[in-house]
Amino acid sequence: MQKHLAVNDLANYDELEVVEMLEKVSLSVVNIGTLKLMQRNFYQAVPVRGAGSGIIIEEDGLILTNRHVIEGAKEIAIAFTDGSVVKGIIIGGCTTHDIAVIQVEKKDLPVAELGDSEKMRVGQRVYAIGNPLGLVGGPSVTFGVVSALNRTIKTQKGMIEGLLQTDAAINPGNSGGALVDIQGNIIGVNTAIIPFAQGIGFAIPMNIAKQCSTEIVANGAHTKAFLGISGLTLTKEVAAYYGFPTEQGVFLAQVGRGSPAEKAGIIPGDIVLEFN
Repeated sequence: MQKHLAVNDLANYDELEVVEMLEKVSLSVVNIGTLKLMQRNFYQAVPVRGAGSGIIIEEDGLILTNRHVIEGAKEIAIAFTDGSVVKGIIIGGCTTHDIAVIQVEKKDLPVAELGDSEKMRVGQRVYAIGNPLGLVGGPSVTFGVVSALNRTIKTQKGMIEGLLQTDAAINPGNSGGALVDIQGNIIGVNTAIIPFAQGIGFAIPMNIAKQCSTEIVANGAHTKAFLGISGLTLTKEVAAYYGFPTEQGVFLAQVGRGSPAEKAGIIPGDIVLEFN
């Protein structure tokens, strides 16, 4: 005789599996506390504390996070779910993809299962795990879906490309935390939000993060050729509408701060006619 599950029984069964999965993955997410010195005036630097999250990727103490979480930090403290706190040492980072790797002197750590972000599709359920606002008591979890793929956003450091977009809540302090699929695989590193929007957050795809972290561990940095510009290809119609003096080239709308383009003297509003 075939047994039929009640709707509530099936819901509870699925929920229990998900909760157990999230509890396991949360063991691999750490709280990162930083101390930075900020220049308040010409004569005084004041200490400023920051908070972020990280993902354990090697049991011998390698932790993945965002570069902006640890950039400029004089001290880094890593808090684990067992309550222990150890000092973190920066191995290196990648500005292009906002990835950094930290080393801690702690062994036999619970390692996260890193997934294949190329397999993600719009509409798939995901969970964001991190430490919002540096709150104590372990990581928190929010829920959503993959809203879009291959997004590009502008930051103070330039453009970040190829991002996953999600509506799972990502709050200050969640940066560097895990974006997890329904199987418990970490498929992204939470990195940014649109502050005045509803449910628009971004994560660095895990395939990109793995590539960056591998090169950082090997060489101390991840390098990628880039110009640091974004613009608009000119056509006859665009030139006529905006009153540009040429119908060919690229109008530069933005130039990343500290980018090669800025260092070469290129500014927003320039029109690039040809490359040498």
